[in-house]
Amino acid sequence: QVQLVESGGGLVQNGGSLRLSCAASGFTFSSYAMSWYRQAPGKERELVALILSGGDTNYKDSVKGRFTISRDNAKNTVYLQMNSLKPEDTAVYYCKARRILGRVVDYWGQGTQVTVSS
Repeated sequence: QVQLVESGGGLVQNGGSLRLSCAASGFTFSSYAMSWYRQAPGKERELVALILSGGDTNYKDSVKGRFTISRDNAKNTVYLQMNSLKPEDTAVYYCKARRILGRVVDYWGQGTQVTVSS
C-alpha cells in the first residue's frame, strides 16, 4: 500500500522557519522524483520544489534562496526546509512522488497546513 505522510506544518510568524517532512512507503522511493506543491485558498495547486532521483533540484522563483528540498533515501523521506517565511507562503503543502517509466505514476500525500502570520 502506497503512503505519503506529510508532517511539520503549523503556525509561524512572518520571517520564521518550518521544516516539512514526507515519509514514503509502499514503493521504491529512491527511483522516484519527489516534489512539494502548495495550494492556497481559492488558488490552483502550484509546484514549489522538486528533487530528482539523482539529487538535482528545482524551485519556484518566489522561494529560491529561502526554501531547500532534500531527500534521505535510507529513510524514504523528503524534506522541505522553509526559512524567511512570508504570509504569502500560507497554504496546504503536499508532497508528490512521480516516476515516468512507459507511463506516468503519481502518488500524493494528504497535505499539511502552513500558516504564516503577519
